[in-house]
Amino acid sequence: MSNTTSPKARELTVSRMASKLIGSEIIKLAAEINEKIKNGETVFNLTIGDFNPKIFPIPDGLKKEIIEAYNNNETNYPAADGVLELRKAVSNLIEKRQGLKYEPNEILIAGGARPIIYAIYRTLIDPGDKILFPVPSWNNNHYTHLSTGDYAQEVLVETSPENNFMPTAKELAPHLSKVAMVAVCSPLNPTGTTFTKKDLEEICDLILAENERRGPNEKPLYLLYDQIYWALTYGEVKHYDPVSLRPEMRNYTIFVDGISKSLASTGVRVGWAMGPKTIIDNMKSILSHVGAWAPKAEQVATAKFLSNLDQYDAFITDIRKKINERLVGFHNGFQSLKKKGYHVNSIAPQAAIYLTVQFSLHGQKTADGKILETTKDVTKYILDEAKIAVVPFYAFGSSTDSNWYRLSVGTCKLEDVNAIIESLDKALAKLS
Repeated sequence: MSNTTSPKARELTVSRMASKLIGSEIIKLAAEINEKIKNGETVFNLTIGDFNPKIFPIPDGLKKEIIEAYNNNETNYPAADGVLELRKAVSNLIEKRQGLKYEPNEILIAGGARPIIYAIYRTLIDPGDKILFPVPSWNNNHYTHLSTGDYAQEVLVETSPENNFMPTAKELAPHLSKVAMVAVCSPLNPTGTTFTKKDLEEICDLILAENERRGPNEKPLYLLYDQIYWALTYGEVKHYDPVSLRPEMRNYTIFVDGISKSLASTGVRVGWAMGPKTIIDNMKSILSHVGAWAPKAEQVATAKFLSNLDQYDAFITDIRKKINERLVGFHNGFQSLKKKGYHVNSIAPQAAIYLTVQFSLHGQKTADGKILETTKDVTKYILDEAKIAVVPFYAFGSSTDSNWYRLSVGTCKLEDVNAIIESLDKALAKLS
């Protein structure tokens, strides 16, 4: 028998970028929710920024066109920048409904908004560059890390409820001379709030002034403008964009857009970017190597659906009504609980599929004598006692002390709104 010992097993390692990538707080919360559901508990899951297709199906016309495209064997590779007919349809849509003029060669199609955002970061950001973005906001911290790894330099601006959690020029101004890109979103995920015309104009003016200061020999300051929810605004709320307000911003703005939210088509995976042709061309090169195309059949189908704007408008009108009914119902419910003396609040709905709600329950005592000391304690109490799952703003980069939350209505039946408010009422009544 040999006296030699087995060599030590090689330790498996991954890249520094991968090893330091932070997991999603929303996924962690979802795991706890799924465990409760698995154990037979009823949970009102208002966490996911998605639609239940049984409640919010995609447009019938789009579904028929997708099926027809597959029947016609539209299953080979699409063009790297997207099917030309779709780029033309997008160009027409944004011109007729937003007043934005972008030619098809200034538009890039991809498999939803996520690859578009990734490509913008990879195209514009070098190691050592800094990216400025407000919090709460969706996933900018992760895209910064994915783009630059250990060199990630994010500059965070914590926004306030007094301005509906939208960033102001005053908050961004001290940082603009140090950053390569500003990343904003309106309507905003997670808040469902929007830029006012004045606030966005002031931000655009600062970016233009900073680019004037930098001159032609210094890297420009760019703006990533995510408007994926722009069609979903309610009441008198209007969507504003930087290029319409300040045409000079065209040289520095890259839009993120698509059908995922407006057409309840998150799983169809058709998104697009609009911007300066040089930037769009470089994004195309990156995504062609990644293979992040939207499926060709879905592209062909979306092009045909968007070519009929009356059909598009009818669907948008219907889905806006249904989403707004739920948002208003929850807002009214929270305001009624507030009037009862409970330490809760909400911001009136403006856009998207989200309501911003507040649980100021830190320091309160449960029926069994436990003190709710942290936001995690509060979140768990609402889940355990009220059977309601919502996402705390710290999952979107805000302070862990924040007592504000995202409530999403895309999977909620209208008849469940009152039941959810009643369940919350009973849970709050147990606190002292």
